[in-house]
Amino acid sequence: MKRIYLDHGATTPLHPEVLEAMLPYFGQVFGNPSSVHSFGREARRALDESREKTALALGAAPEEIIFTSGGTEANNLAIQGVAEALSARGRHLITSAVEHHAVLDTVKALGKRGYAVTLLPVDGCGMVNPGDLKQAIRDDTVLVSVMTANNEIGTVQPIEDLARICRERGVYFHTDAVQAIGNIPLNLKEWPVDLLSLSAHKFYGPKGVGALFVRRGTKLAKLAFGGGQERKMRPGTENLPGIVGLAKAIELAVTDIPARSTSMAALRDHLIASLMEQIEKVRLNGHPVQRLPGNVNVSVSYVEGESLLLDLDLKGIAASSGSACTSGSLEASHVLMACGLDHQTAHGSLRLTLGHGNTLEEVDYTVATLKESVARLRGMSSLYKSYRREVDKSRHAGEETICITKK
Repeated sequence: MKRIYLDHGATTPLHPEVLEAMLPYFGQVFGNPSSVHSFGREARRALDESREKTALALGAAPEEIIFTSGGTEANNLAIQGVAEALSARGRHLITSAVEHHAVLDTVKALGKRGYAVTLLPVDGCGMVNPGDLKQAIRDDTVLVSVMTANNEIGTVQPIEDLARICRERGVYFHTDAVQAIGNIPLNLKEWPVDLLSLSAHKFYGPKGVGALFVRRGTKLAKLAFGGGQERKMRPGTENLPGIVGLAKAIELAVTDIPARSTSMAALRDHLIASLMEQIEKVRLNGHPVQRLPGNVNVSVSYVEGESLLLDLDLKGIAASSGSACTSGSLEASHVLMACGLDHQTAHGSLRLTLGHGNTLEEVDYTVATLKESVARLRGMSSLYKSYRREVDKSRHAGEETICITKK
């Protein structure tokens, strides 16, 4: 049976060069970077070099990089850290309705602690309107957090415009760039953002390690106590193998992004076109152009996304659904609902995320498999049978029926 991985938005395989770079730090170089002896100094050199490589890849300074356990911790440190540091100045936070739960749940928790929270709406493509942000900023606003690229539908936000608005109003701007690193060009010398989160396992690095960029001069309160590591902002002995892996992974990820993105986008567009042409009643979710090069999110009418996901898995294809299982009950994606989809359409969503190594043959096999699965599942759907009867009636009555799929 074929094994095809189309879930790179969830995690990516470790790059062989990253593994090679990490291996010495699991055995030979095992010292604590805080120790003053030669073992510790050797580890400290590796830590400092990794910070320099990470900063260089982002267009930042080494002292602006704080290593964390991943994107979730980085988001928490950014949002809670700024909120605490500037609480005397204001207690108003702004984010978007389509953020990852690492952001939404954090601002929700702050809301229970007396902070005011504004959720910016998005259009049907999941895009934030800069005009809405301008209107939402108040005198007591201390932080705006909008993700660079959406993890579900792939929409890339106008980050530079949003960040510039915040800069003009004297408000800190944070972006969750977990999905963006290695997929779109990003240079913090040009982007006027104050804080940026990333996670290594999204760009062929190891799991359990990430980083937060904090622009020099940005006020940030620490959330954990107990040591002086990471400028006292993230105490605890550093995960040196992971940090070395992150540095190598981001170094590889930012190399020749335009060429790799163009190639990936061509494969993505072929996948989208094939799905739309070969399966009726399919809706593309997210922006048709301003989207991640490897992201395809579609809703298939009259079919549950979870059922499609299981069918694909049985055929050796790994993908993900736009639905989330929460507290034992199936809930529609908050991202798709924010884009204006109804529950039924949102439940029929499927996310296919391409990565290095995926081929045209794999894409065509996936489309053929999906076509068979959709036909089988719709054959058991009374709603689909009712839809087909209406179509047939229209044809028999001499009416021409044209299906237009919204994008």
